[in-house]
Amino acid sequence: MVATASTMRELGSQMPAFEITALDGEKRYNNSALNSQPVLLMFICNHCPFVVHIAEKMALLAKQLQEQGMSVIAISSNDVENYPQDSPALMVEFATRYGFDFPYCYDETQGVAKAFAAACTPDFFIYDRNHALRYRGQFDASRPGNHIEVNGEDLFSAACAILNDESPSEHQVPSIGCNIKWK
Repeated sequence: MVATASTMRELGSQMPAFEITALDGEKRYNNSALNSQPVLLMFICNHCPFVVHIAEKMALLAKQLQEQGMSVIAISSNDVENYPQDSPALMVEFATRYGFDFPYCYDETQGVAKAFAAACTPDFFIYDRNHALRYRGQFDASRPGNHIEVNGEDLFSAACAILNDESPSEHQVPSIGCNIKWK
């Protein structure tokens, strides 16, 4: 597995315009429909060992953040022709296995990943109520095989600050994961 770091977009950048459909094909998500809620966007996929390593804790933290008023959306942008293990049908299985109670959407055109300059899975972006970027970085310091407990402390700390209309630390560590599988 080749580790790729997130691009670390400039803090304060406005959320790019995007539109994506949930796996059920009915619910659509876009930047304007998110109103004035803080938003956590997670670029993930089914087969990346970095995502699988944190998936259970990620689902639990996402649930807590939603209960506190944050919108959470997960997006897979991988090329499913060359990486069929990331197909929408298997995304449904993955979401069920880990208890996702947030939308997991498939970015077939890869346009959403490009708009956000997402580079790896997982890649996390948290926007405040005004949809300005306040956090981009790692879930925590745990990686497959490094024996550090998965706790989500970096992401959760930043999210709590944003939910409380406070600024998270500007010291943000890039996320590390598998590169997005571009077409």
